[in-house]
Amino acid sequence: MNTTTTTDRRKLAIYWAAGCGGCEIAVLGINEKILDATAHFDIVFCPCIMDTKVSDVEAMDDGSITVCLFNGGVRNSEQEYMAQLLRRKSQVLVAFGSCAHEGCIPGLANLTDREAIFDTAYSDSPSTDNPDGVRPQTETAVDGCTLHLPLFYDRVKTLQQTVNVDYFLPGCPPEPDRIWDALTAIISGELPPPGSVIGAKTTVCDECGRSRQEKRIKHIRRTWQIAPDPERCLLDQGLLCCGVATRAGCGALCPQVNSPCIGCYGPNEGVDDFGAQMMSALASVIDSDDPEEIERIITEGIPDPVGTFYRFSLPHSLLRGRSKAAAVAETKVS
Repeated sequence: MNTTTTTDRRKLAIYWAAGCGGCEIAVLGINEKILDATAHFDIVFCPCIMDTKVSDVEAMDDGSITVCLFNGGVRNSEQEYMAQLLRRKSQVLVAFGSCAHEGCIPGLANLTDREAIFDTAYSDSPSTDNPDGVRPQTETAVDGCTLHLPLFYDRVKTLQQTVNVDYFLPGCPPEPDRIWDALTAIISGELPPPGSVIGAKTTVCDECGRSRQEKRIKHIRRTWQIAPDPERCLLDQGLLCCGVATRAGCGALCPQVNSPCIGCYGPNEGVDDFGAQMMSALASVIDSDDPEEIERIITEGIPDPVGTFYRFSLPHSLLRGRSKAAAVAETKVS
């Protein structure tokens, strides 16, 4: 029997910023354990499933929310405000999922800028019918009233680049077992030091049961080009599997079904830049000393280097995105 009183119960907030919404669905993936979670937590804010207003959160005492699972990167002014508000109201703020942790797929937009994104969305795409060139404005007068939209930022930022984060729970989305690990750690008070990534400290390769040999690659193949041997290491077979550089925690689910790891759990412990780590690992296994041959292997096998090596981590990486200097230089050339 649950003997926790209403006043003793912890308070849980879940917020969705610049992301796909998969992290919300992943919370439901803990299945019947969600009943155990609700025995300890009152959900006080979750716009995806309940009609709590921002004003309700603003009225809460600072620090009154026990834990906030904040998923999504910071793309606009509303998301930045909510990050600051929920940081103030929460005792524990968790960067929940890859978008909040590293920027993830929305962060690939950092290869361009706000104006170029708007050009594509509202002017240049073949399906766009916008002869007047209307674009979103932060304020628009309609029938005597003023409508407001958040300011769309030039760059996607991670949660940590916006406010101080207590813990990080990676994954796109986090696996249910890891979510439950995090919740039980919070319930028990047995949390790692602040700033820690909640999860394993090994790589996906350590969780993968495939047989491995000394890797010497002469070709990097796309997934549709071969039918992989289900027993052998995918990287040994020339498929670009990122398990060697990716933090464990998923149970190596993708390699189990002949699909290479794409790195959604982010860099392993002690690695500052996932893409650099993966490129270094790949460079060590290419079987050639001829620079032209090496270039051929890479260019034929990796047509999208940024999307391959920084798919989940561009805003969090040392690169962060396309530099302003490069953008200005390209404009002058064109």
